[in-house]
Amino acid sequence: MLKDKKISQILCLLIYFLSFYFSYILLPESLDFIWLKITIWHVYATIFIYFGSVLLKNSSLYDPFWSIAPIPIVIYLAIHSENSMLLKILITLPIIFWATRLTLNWIISWQGFEHEDFRYIKLKNTSKFKAEINNFFGIHLFPTFIVNICLYPLIYVFTNKVDINFGLYIASIFTFFAVILETVADEQMRKFRLNPNNKGKTMKYKLWKYSRHPNYLGEIGFWFGIYFMGVSSGFAPFWIIICPLLMLALFVFVSCPMMDQRSLKNRSDYKDYMEKTSQLFLLPPKNLI
Repeated sequence: MLKDKKISQILCLLIYFLSFYFSYILLPESLDFIWLKITIWHVYATIFIYFGSVLLKNSSLYDPFWSIAPIPIVIYLAIHSENSMLLKILITLPIIFWATRLTLNWIISWQGFEHEDFRYIKLKNTSKFKAEINNFFGIHLFPTFIVNICLYPLIYVFTNKVDINFGLYIASIFTFFAVILETVADEQMRKFRLNPNNKGKTMKYKLWKYSRHPNYLGEIGFWFGIYFMGVSSGFAPFWIIICPLLMLALFVFVSCPMMDQRSLKNRSDYKDYMEKTSQLFLLPPKNLI
């Protein structure tokens, strides 16, 4: 297993570049529906990453896929769109801002292939056959489909003739602010953890005083921003609200509970914090008697 952080990151990014390149080369030329082409491209790249994680015996190879994969997808849509350059900028800029921030956060925090996310270890802590099923479908393919579905609203603003409107400006600004919220929350947590006196303690100050997962709130807000962009086109059907709601459900019912359970095991003061503090939304702490 590779232990050097920089070599691990370079190898990871090389695998990603090759995965997306060869996945694009393998796309059937006969496909006319642009989103079907993007979905197949997305899935092919995921399969390449999966085989890489199996060879390296570390599913954390998939970690940056969440933030890296949308970049080529959005750029591809923008290139094939006949809409104005300003419209393309209003859509792509907050997405690239989000992707860059999240990827840089991964570069800073990831320790290399000597480390594997505790959630992946938990999912693979079973029989060899079931572990590989969880690895392929649960760790790799399921998140890919969630991201793919949540990017889908962009098809309406990129593939239709859309004029820049007030709704698009609001959606773009909303998306920017969601990423800023996520960034501020992560930075507050990073500084808290850097203080050795805080080891074993719960972060319950600043944004974290009002939400146990303010960074996740920002992430969910980003995906609702994508939805609002699609709606601003005037062509999106009502049912695409399902797209951001799926992301909301993923965090409310999977990610947040998993992080809470881990914190309960590792920090003695977390139970009291959990009882007083909102899971996701920024709300005043409860005054328990």
